[in-house]
Amino acid sequence: MRTLLNVSPLHRSSVGFDRMFDLLEAAASRGQAADNYPPFDSIKLADDQYRVTMAVAGFREQDLEISSQGNWLTVSGERHSEAEGEYLHRGIATRPFQRRFELAEHVKVTGAKLADGLLSIDLRREIPEAMKPRRIDIESAAASDAKDSVRQLLDQAAA
Repeated sequence: MRTLLNVSPLHRSSVGFDRMFDLLEAAASRGQAADNYPPFDSIKLADDQYRVTMAVAGFREQDLEISSQGNWLTVSGERHSEAEGEYLHRGIATRPFQRRFELAEHVKVTGAKLADGLLSIDLRREIPEAMKPRRIDIESAAASDAKDSVRQLLDQAAA
């Protein structure tokens, strides 16, 4: 049974969150994909650092491709060479795959490494300077009056 997410009550008490609501509704309607291959972990390392680790046993670096376009991270893999000999039992999955991850705004891929059958992709949220919070100083009325007096004196001296 699928339950749809109803965010319409949130629209009444918020302004400017339309894109976030659209993402929530899309994620709820998309549901869980039936194929969970290859398995992965997503880890928050710090406030602005993340890591996605995927189990890709049997794949080499040249068998894997990582791409980032817009706010999507795509990891795909396809083995090109087969081991010699006849398989009596094949328990290590090496079928082709493609996994897509939707990234939040300003999240960038900073690196990737393959070690011990695990592909680790490092991500960092890089908020532009213009979007970072900044402190606004509050002037007192007395300070404002003093600035106006100094400005008037300078104007008179210049004239």
